[in-house]
Amino acid sequence: MRDDPLMDRVVDLDEVAAVLASQAVGWRSAGLEVGLVTWRDAEASWPQPPEPDRARVHDPHSVGVAISGPGKAELSVVLFRGGWADVDFIASLDDAGCLPASDIASASDFEVRMDQWVARVFGFRGGAQ
Repeated sequence: MRDDPLMDRVVDLDEVAAVLASQAVGWRSAGLEVGLVTWRDAEASWPQPPEPDRARVHDPHSVGVAISGPGKAELSVVLFRGGWADVDFIASLDDAGCLPASDIASASDFEVRMDQWVARVFGFRGGAQ
């Protein structure tokens, strides 16, 4: 595995993927559409394509998921192993943008934040049951 001096490994992305899989059950039962979890490999050449098969990713750099719901609401989250995320959303035509997402310290911290982001965009807490 290549050491990336620009990005500390703060968050275990495999643990985050397990959190997403658990939360997806609740989201789907609440009527949301949950896309495949995708990975980006730090060893892949740029641009690093999203990869849905974890087994093909040797050095996970990020993990992401897209969720959609009623009224064309959407939430896209990409968590980087360094402890920050790109969180983009559309809750309505008049309510869209990016949400703050830094200093994420663990998979459980990410789970709490993910519940907050889902509540913000879709209006309910629909995570793990």
